[in-house]
Amino acid sequence: MIFLTALPLFWIMISASRGGHWGAWMPSSISAFEGTCVSIPCRFDFPDELRPAVVHGVWYFNSPYPKNYPPVVFKSRTQVVHESFQGRSRLLGDLGLRNCTLLLSSVSPELGGKYYFRGDLGGYNQYTFSEHSILDVINTPNIVVPPEVVAGTEVEVSCMVPDNCPELRPELGWLGHEGLGEPAVLGRLREDEGTWVQVSLLHFVPTREANGHRLGCQASFPNTSLQFEGYASLDVKYPPVIVEMNASVEAIDGSQVSLLCGADSNPPPLLTWMRDGTVLREAVAESLLLELDGVSPEEDGVYACLAENAYGQDNRTVGLSVMYAPWKPTVNGTLVAVEGETVSVVCSTQSNPDPILTIFKEKQILATVIYESELQLELPAVKPEDDGEYWCVAENQYGQRATAFNLSVEFAPVILLESHCAAARDTVQCLCVVKSNPEPAVAFELPSRNVTVNETEREFVYSERSGLLLTSILTLRGQAQAPPRVICTSRNLYGTKSLELPFQGAHRLMWAKIGPVGAVVAFAVLIAIVCYITQTRRKKNVTESPSFSAGDNPPVLFSSDFRISGAPEKYESREVSFPECH
Repeated sequence: MIFLTALPLFWIMISASRGGHWGAWMPSSISAFEGTCVSIPCRFDFPDELRPAVVHGVWYFNSPYPKNYPPVVFKSRTQVVHESFQGRSRLLGDLGLRNCTLLLSSVSPELGGKYYFRGDLGGYNQYTFSEHSILDVINTPNIVVPPEVVAGTEVEVSCMVPDNCPELRPELGWLGHEGLGEPAVLGRLREDEGTWVQVSLLHFVPTREANGHRLGCQASFPNTSLQFEGYASLDVKYPPVIVEMNASVEAIDGSQVSLLCGADSNPPPLLTWMRDGTVLREAVAESLLLELDGVSPEEDGVYACLAENAYGQDNRTVGLSVMYAPWKPTVNGTLVAVEGETVSVVCSTQSNPDPILTIFKEKQILATVIYESELQLELPAVKPEDDGEYWCVAENQYGQRATAFNLSVEFAPVILLESHCAAARDTVQCLCVVKSNPEPAVAFELPSRNVTVNETEREFVYSERSGLLLTSILTLRGQAQAPPRVICTSRNLYGTKSLELPFQGAHRLMWAKIGPVGAVVAFAVLIAIVCYITQTRRKKNVTESPSFSAGDNPPVLFSSDFRISGAPEKYESREVSFPECH
């Protein structure tokens, strides 16, 4: 610490203690530049009762005891000194005034060491003082930097050089301070032990870029070639700044990903990789690598790198986009509707990048979107023809997935025009083809006979359903000569429909005229027509898809003998077998 007092502490101690004891006061240490001089201030005291006529003194080097024959630096009685000090030492003080100040000129490193003073009052009144001064011969200025230099906070750096040579006064200048600040010279200051220093101050606000900067101080002596330089490197503390990091990363599902984070700070930072608040890896380092093996879509997201030290922190994020094929689409919406209602179906999936979504039915595209994860299909006023199987297909460059779903359209029964009656020999067969959803109840009414036969009477009625079609066949035996009127009635919860079935043929008695063989042939043709109609309807209601194949239609079976109650006994009952429809 520098004191600007005019009177050093040890002079005050002398004044307070004057009056009676052996004692000496000098700086415990003093320094000087090589090649210059140094004045070692010294005061001593002795008991008042001694009253010597003449006071002499001796300066020794490195030992206070004469018996050890230490080198004599100065001796007032004989002026005989050690060769190292010849012409280089003299007494500046007046021993009679108890001032023993010593001047050494052209100091060199070998003169560095301890200096002791011995008072000689004559006779046995000689005393070697244990107090001594250590001379340090230097060749560099002392640059004092605060123990902590923080970026953004003003700092004071001082350059201090000894100024204890009355013959040469140092001048100070700064080196490498450009851009830092302008120096301020305080001048010559006295230290607390009575020595003198020249001080120059440099005030500036350091930046992170100043860390490691080499700052110098130069001491020169006018009219000489003596010049000394000293340097200090600035250790600027500053918070982390992330300087290296991946840009956004795209990776294919299952591949390896490396994320790098590097930061600049002093001291080195603690680097931490995190995702959603979970620490994945951390270390005290300038850079940190996070490796992800076999990434999955679940690892898609934002990764954060946090860099921190005692002076602050910084953080940055990087997005990882994992590219993958679409997941199996899910279908939500109305899958059962009544004819005339509006149907809305939403198909959605996940993929990266977003897929092309398509909904189709029987290879016909109904709706599609590009690079979206959701597709809505809206069918206003659905019709029975909209009933069936649909597919939602999602695809991108990494793969394709599909989901099938069924739309059921419910509507009142419709009896198709191909419904009719036909006779062969003594048998009448009535075909009633109904389109309906849900499945209808079908009944055959014979008004002239006041008879109603429904589909539950398996002995007379055979029914087969294929898709939305229900085909019911009523078999009447012994009725070919006078076929009755037949009305087909179909009903479900949405309505009822009735149709009198037309009788195919130019005249009702033609069967009797063409004979048994012709009747069999004609009836075989009728059955073939029924089979054809049935198979055609089946094919229309079978949805073609990659995973669906239609099986064979079940055989059409007809009941055995049937006789309407009240029919003439002359009609002979016979069982007629019909071939299966393939």
